Amino acid sequence: MTSAPGFTAGEPPKWDVERFMHGDEVDTALITLERNRRTFAWKCADLDATGMALRLGPSSVTLGGLLKHLAWVEELYFQHRLAGRAPMAPFDGLDLEVDWDDWAWRTAADDTPQALRALWNDAVHRSRESLAEALSNGGLDQPTHDGMNLRRLLADMIEEYARHTGHADLLREAVDGSTGEGAPGDFPVP
Repeated sequence: MTSAPGFTAGEPPKWDVERFMHGDEVDTALITLERNRRTFAWKCADLDATGMALRLGPSSVTLGGLLKHLAWVEELYFQHRLAGRAPMAPFDGLDLEVDWDDWAWRTAADDTPQALRALWNDAVHRSRESLAEALSNGGLDQPTHDGMNLRRLLADMIEEYARHTGHADLLREAVDGSTGEGAPGDFPVP
């Protein structure tokens, strides 16, 4: 099902310079979200459990925790809020009032790096499918199940990724000195 030019359910939008530089509002939002996802994926690629568990100072934030947290945010926003669906396991049993603040940080160390990347990857694919379905039924003004419009939901997701990719920048540099966004071929497309 195609919802916007170059965006098919479950797949990232097709990249081209014209859409990147001159796309409409939907193109701009989708490409910006995907660019943040790809940069974040690159920051979390090819690390072992020690790299995924590294903390800086007194912070509880780790790359593994960020993967689990962003997988949960993907599920919360695109399944629960946008599509009105239940999130996948392990998020389906979480209490938003109780578990929001520290659940991902507390539990990520119990998961392997491969499991964390797979969880995030699965959540991203599910999000793309929900977003493609929503876009095929209307534009960015359509309401979500919790009352915001799709435009606001996408802006919030872009902000969430931008914030946490900044955390990932610092953590990845501390792990092995890697900095920057990576070359286009370096992105592990989720």
